[in-house]
Amino acid sequence: MIRRVEPRDVDAVVELVHELALYERAPEQCHLTAEQLHTALFGDNPALFGHVAEVDGQVVGMALWFLNFSTWDGVHGIYLEDLYVTPEQRGKGLGKKLLETLAQECVAKGYTRLQWSVLNWNEPSIRFYESLGAIPMDEWTVMRVAEEALQKLGSSL
Repeated sequence: MIRRVEPRDVDAVVELVHELALYERAPEQCHLTAEQLHTALFGDNPALFGHVAEVDGQVVGMALWFLNFSTWDGVHGIYLEDLYVTPEQRGKGLGKKLLETLAQECVAKGYTRLQWSVLNWNEPSIRFYESLGAIPMDEWTVMRVAEEALQKLGSSL
């Protein structure tokens, strides 16, 4: 079953995010806490949204996303921040169902894009995404300012 994330799911989703960080070879970079996720999803002005995949009453997958905006299209889209299904549940269609749910959200609300990033070495995921019609945006490079560089840039005024 795929459904919207609920407050009772927060601990399980945090655990899945940490599993994803381990899978992506960067567990030391993941600092997400249940309190942070709860605030982001259910606080006064939530800017993060999510869905979970549930099997036999247990959360075994998740999609965390937020709205982006295309100035060229003039409408919002969805940016998928994290998609993860536990290794034991992979191959059962849960990842596809999570993506279908987000695509349905886009269609229903008139959004023109469902977009995400995938690590270049993650060939199984890339093949899976391409099988769904996703195309790599090879002409774009993701840029990020974080940590010390962010502090320096943010205090330069």
